[in-house]
Amino acid sequence: MSRSYEVTGMSCEHCRRAVEAGVGSVPGVTGVVVDLTAGTVLVEGEADARQVRDAITGAGYGVA
Repeated sequence: MSRSYEVTGMSCEHCRRAVEAGVGSVPGVTGVVVDLTAGTVLVEGEADARQVRDAITGAGYGVA
């Protein structure tokens, strides 16, 4: 299963790496694709949506 999240505050490669690392550490996540231009994160796997959102906000970014 895949789910897309709108993320605010991302603007550079550091942002991309921080979000990928944070979301990638959530149990059940099998893949993470960050699109800086669109401001989205595509998450593959069976991870809990709340944990994914917490990982994004924990990395310092907002979830719309």
